[in-house]
Amino acid sequence: MDGNTSSRKQIGYPRPQLRRANWTPLNGRWDFALDRDARWSEPRQVRWDKTIVVPFAPETTASGIGEEGFFHACWYRRQFERPLLQPGERLILHFGAVDFAAQVWVNGCMAVRHEGGYTPFSADITDLLDDGPAQTLVVRAEDIPNDLTQPRGKQDWQLNAHSIWYPRTTGIWQTVWLEIVPETSIGFLRWTPSLQHWALGVEVRLAGVPRDDLRVRIELEADGKLLSRDTYAVISGEVHRGIVLSDPGIDDYRNELLWSPSHPTLIEARLELIDGRGEIVDDVYSYTALRSIGVQGNRFVLNGRPLLLRMVLDQGYWPDTGLTPPDDDAVRRDVELIKAMGFNGARCHQRVADPRYLYWADRLGLLVWGEMPSAYRFSKRSIMRVTREWTEVVERDVSHPCIVAWVPLNESWGVPDLPDTPAQRHYVQALYHLTKTIDPTRPVIGNDGWESVATDIIGIHDYDSKPRRMVERYGGPDFSIARLAEQERPQGRILVLEPESHLKKPLMLTEFGGIALSNSGDAKSWGYSEARDADELADRYAMLLAAVRSLHLIAGFCYTQFTDTYQEANGLLYADRTPKFPIEEIALITAGEIPDATGGETKWRERLMQAQAKLSDEDQRIG
Repeated sequence: MDGNTSSRKQIGYPRPQLRRANWTPLNGRWDFALDRDARWSEPRQVRWDKTIVVPFAPETTASGIGEEGFFHACWYRRQFERPLLQPGERLILHFGAVDFAAQVWVNGCMAVRHEGGYTPFSADITDLLDDGPAQTLVVRAEDIPNDLTQPRGKQDWQLNAHSIWYPRTTGIWQTVWLEIVPETSIGFLRWTPSLQHWALGVEVRLAGVPRDDLRVRIELEADGKLLSRDTYAVISGEVHRGIVLSDPGIDDYRNELLWSPSHPTLIEARLELIDGRGEIVDDVYSYTALRSIGVQGNRFVLNGRPLLLRMVLDQGYWPDTGLTPPDDDAVRRDVELIKAMGFNGARCHQRVADPRYLYWADRLGLLVWGEMPSAYRFSKRSIMRVTREWTEVVERDVSHPCIVAWVPLNESWGVPDLPDTPAQRHYVQALYHLTKTIDPTRPVIGNDGWESVATDIIGIHDYDSKPRRMVERYGGPDFSIARLAEQERPQGRILVLEPESHLKKPLMLTEFGGIALSNSGDAKSWGYSEARDADELADRYAMLLAAVRSLHLIAGFCYTQFTDTYQEANGLLYADRTPKFPIEEIALITAGEIPDATGGETKWRERLMQAQAKLSDEDQRIG
């Protein structure tokens, strides 16, 4: 196959939980054309006048285009070499994500259409291949910049990025790749752990030509030890089985197999599709993990034990590449940095994380909240678009052990009249119950931030810069969940609707902080409050974390935010991932630890003690 690639390092295999050996990325240089008014409808009409580096969106500098203005459509074209296919083999063309609506032609013939900017799609293009070696692939992407019924997340609908919204992401922004598969293949795989039964549920669905003589052999191992090897009959193109593991009995041995942030044990899996003669028809690799998640009373629970969630808001942008990771090393480095900063989780905010991000979170042990990018208008069209794409998101990511909660809506975006409009409340409730139906194993936060109406966790966004006011609001002697229905935030939003249904649910501060410190000198940079220098930022971060930790009813928190993102300068790291104050100090404050000091108190111990003293001083002044 054609090896045309960008000079940047390749992202690894784009679908980590269903891997095959025979694949080829099509990232690299493609012919490109902007179609500002979406006037062209067929490839023969296009005037190819530019070159773009895929998979970087044309708004980014890494793409070689850097077009930040409005345009309604864009076109891509490249050639690839026809692979040598053995009898019965098929060639599948995959797209990780194309924003928003895609049409794909191979050798002038329509191959596939797809709508939804954050989810993958594919097409069997075997029958569209020409006899010669060179094959032509053309993609049209339509993305209306100011269409508020499109799920767009943080992509700005105004010409210039403003407030908390960022430059748009148009067209191809995740890996394009080719894969050779047998005519009957494993097309879908889902893992469902059951700690109660010490078992793993597995669902396999076949793709391609139906056959009735097939079995699936599944082999599982962890740390080089065989856990299970068994074969299951394929019935009507599917396998649904529970694989019961040998229970080690003693907690020490059980804990070695359980997945957690401190001990992210993965169970490696090999699946072989076998025919009636015993020959291997298809061969794929995957992984899963054994762990349980849920809520008990007012606590989040992992593997049957309460766990304080220490999360950071991760917008997922890079300075030169936008929503697309620069390379696989950058994805891994972000997960490593979040853990090094003392967090055990990340809220992937208003984006659908690249599968490689989730892979490294699985492998390195980072808890993730999966979230749907919002549409901003309530209409039948937006409801259908969000519901369809959210279903695809959950199906794509449901097997990742790192994902511990789903968030279909954020801050009533797309449901602006939620408290007073029954139809909008029913929409939130419907998304909540739909998500629980597709995946009953994880908590769902129906509308994170305020106006909770259907949720397993009450998520509150509060950017008050005064730690003591936070303590009084959520930690006073008269505090109760019921009071949240009467209490209003500074933005004037009711925190919970129907409080009687929320009385025994965990409460989390899922956005707070937002303290800005910029190194760019840009007058447009901002945050929810501002620090003068790195020392003040460290002091204020320590004070806020001390205040939040004093709230005994809080089951977890999510600090805003991981890195600076365009005009938002409220990251703990700058956009290039440089810490604004020493990362060791960030970690100690985040984790609430004061190290033992020999030969005198360390700087970190002094910082935390000073923060506690300042919190007490502020209490006196307010009182």
